Amino acid sequence: MSIEGLTPKQIVEKLDAYIIGQEKAKKAVAVALRNRIRRIHLSEDIRDEVAPKNILMIGPTGVGKTEIARRLAKLVNAPFIKVEATKYTEVGYVGRDVESMVRDLMAVGFNNVKREMEEEMREACGPKVEEKLLDLLLPGSGKKDEKKKESEESENTSPFEIIPFASSPEEAQKVMEEENSKLEAKRAEDETALDKSTREKFRTMLREGKLEEREVEITVRRQRTMPSMEIIAGGSMDDLQSGMMEIQNMLSGRNTKKKEVTVREARKFLTEEVLDSMIDSDKVADKAKERVEQSGIIFIDEIDKIATKNGEGHGSNVSREGVQRDILPIVEGSKVNTKFGVVDTTHILFIAAGAFSLASPSDLIPELQGRFPLRVELESLSKADFKRILTEPKNALTKQYTALLETEGVKISFTDDAIERMSEIAEELNARSENIGARRLHTIMEKVLEEISFDADEHEGENVTVDAKYVDEKLTGVVQNQDLSRYIL
Repeated sequence: MSIEGLTPKQIVEKLDAYIIGQEKAKKAVAVALRNRIRRIHLSEDIRDEVAPKNILMIGPTGVGKTEIARRLAKLVNAPFIKVEATKYTEVGYVGRDVESMVRDLMAVGFNNVKREMEEEMREACGPKVEEKLLDLLLPGSGKKDEKKKESEESENTSPFEIIPFASSPEEAQKVMEEENSKLEAKRAEDETALDKSTREKFRTMLREGKLEEREVEITVRRQRTMPSMEIIAGGSMDDLQSGMMEIQNMLSGRNTKKKEVTVREARKFLTEEVLDSMIDSDKVADKAKERVEQSGIIFIDEIDKIATKNGEGHGSNVSREGVQRDILPIVEGSKVNTKFGVVDTTHILFIAAGAFSLASPSDLIPELQGRFPLRVELESLSKADFKRILTEPKNALTKQYTALLETEGVKISFTDDAIERMSEIAEELNARSENIGARRLHTIMEKVLEEISFDADEHEGENVTVDAKYVDEKLTGVVQNQDLSRYIL
């Protein structure tokens, strides 16, 4: 089903396959997504007036805030990027350039569109790659021998043997040139026939996979390309050093290098090279720009860390409020210059999230609060939620660990009472110490399966059952010791 055919209910159902609970948040993002689809069908005079309703998610860590935004973007194949609000306060009072989030989003969009175009053209580039491989396998074969043979024949051939009766030296010269031309044409024809025959034999062997391990020498370009001026001007010292090094490499001609690789590896390099030559970068950039502007999603995490308590403006709070004011025009809608062109952020969907345990949403500057009209509170996870998280999602933790250990020949199974016990312990630990949500299950599962994972090679072919008793044996001592559990679990 296309994204235009998805109703808010169907969007929530698809999110349910990966995220347990949090119905309010799912409904909010589903409606926001559906409104973007509705906006596309509006007339032009009103379409530009309809701005996305940005969302502020409030809830403790590990309850699914980031996962909801990431899965939503994947569902609609939209450019998505997650940034930490605190990264813009790391360097004194300036931090990193806030506009870099838009540049990063545009880079993601460009790479996504380019990847899609490459997949569409991958089959069409096959013949060209094959010809390039044959050129590597037969690099000018026989040319030296032919030249040597031609030289020997010219030395042993007298002009008078091939020239018929001529009435003048000029006519003799003309006849000699004609005969030489015929001889060269015959040799070229024979050489072409020989090369074609050899090339076709190699082509057959190549298609049958008989030459995959043969080594060839190819010239490859270095991965990085010419750095954009915005990175050099607005990036960190590492970005500046890296950019200057790339410029030196390009000026000195060190942006390519030769490698000895197998035919199998060469095919990958050549495929990328041919695809690059077939794809119009300007067309990719234009399509990516449109996609970013109309369906891009920026997830700003830890936004509560830049909130200023009661509007206080001293010390580090000056930096935090400054970051809020820098983010404001991006969220409101502004034009950001990127190496792919100018990007308008007016219709990009912004989803902000934070625990707000030490601050409240009202501690954000009023202008920024107004740009996040939709607020949803995510609930702390209960024992029942943990049970569902362990078993229901497509990528549930129990399924992940079962698959991991099966690679070692160990078949592991979890009983219902084991799931019950681990869920109970997770809820207890989150209530007693820091509430880290579903991430608590990762630490519990690692501790429970630590020994079997370490000694998996000794249990190959065995079936291991994890029940409540097994869980208690591994965790009871740690859970009962509150001081120890704070560090281990």
